Amino acid sequence: MRLLHTMLRVGDLDASIAFYTEVLGMQLLRRRDYPEGKFTLAFVGYGDEASNSVIELTHNWDVKQYDLGDGYGHIALEVADVYQACDGIRARGGKITREPGPMQHGSSILAFVEDPDGYKIELLSPKRAD
Repeated sequence: MRLLHTMLRVGDLDASIAFYTEVLGMQLLRRRDYPEGKFTLAFVGYGDEASNSVIELTHNWDVKQYDLGDGYGHIALEVADVYQACDGIRARGGKITREPGPMQHGSSILAFVEDPDGYKIELLSPKRAD
């Protein structure tokens, strides 16, 4: 078994695709409209779906906004340098919601950004051997 994708419902598909591709540097892997169901699916990621986990962005045509609820946590992305990643994301118009720095009760360096729908994305430095 392997993890294929995580699905997020989004209110503005074009804004979400722009965020994940232009701000976070993913690729749009595929996009398909389903007129009978009035929805569109777009898959984004850092590599092909055959060997990488990706994000499925689901846009229901009649819905502009979702209540994220309190059960959703975040998506985590490993980056080489959290501080540099945040600088780049900020320069590309991304919203940093937790500035880079050490984890409160640990040594991991992390930050959080938010996509156009309010979904949180955690940026983490690679784990170091102690």
